[in-house]
Amino acid sequence: MHQLHAIQYLPISKAAAWDFLSEPGNLKVITPQHMGFHILSGADRTIFEGQIIQYRVSPFTGYSTRWVTEITHVHHGDYFVDEQRFGPYDLWHHKHFLESVEDGVRMTDVIDFKLPGGFLGRIAYRLLIRKQLYRIFNYRTKRLQELFGSFDGASPSLSITTL
Repeated sequence: MHQLHAIQYLPISKAAAWDFLSEPGNLKVITPQHMGFHILSGADRTIFEGQIIQYRVSPFTGYSTRWVTEITHVHHGDYFVDEQRFGPYDLWHHKHFLESVEDGVRMTDVIDFKLPGGFLGRIAYRLLIRKQLYRIFNYRTKRLQELFGSFDGASPSLSITTL
């Protein structure tokens, strides 16, 4: 098992951050273009508990996969949780938290994930997947700063640990 923990501050209101993040279509805006991210279905409404969203994504050249997630928890304005129902991971449980701070909002992502493949999955994690997750979340940080501005005095943080 692994856990990704990302924190980013933006100089916008919690409500504005929620409005952006709770629209499934905006995930494409903050995902690197080289990943070929495409929403297939389920993104026609703001997130709600029980919502199933299907994507097509190509995280590596020559490899494309379908990814199906379910929005399992929503506390409007504060947090939501998505869980993989079908896709490249044995487990993907992604919690998105928003907290008002002075002059903006703190966004925290906590992702618990497990790769398939036993020994080979562990090798793939060390050689490819860990780096790719860092690239994806660093890209997301930069895109959100381009869209909403930078937050003075608080740097984003990103870590991935093995549990």
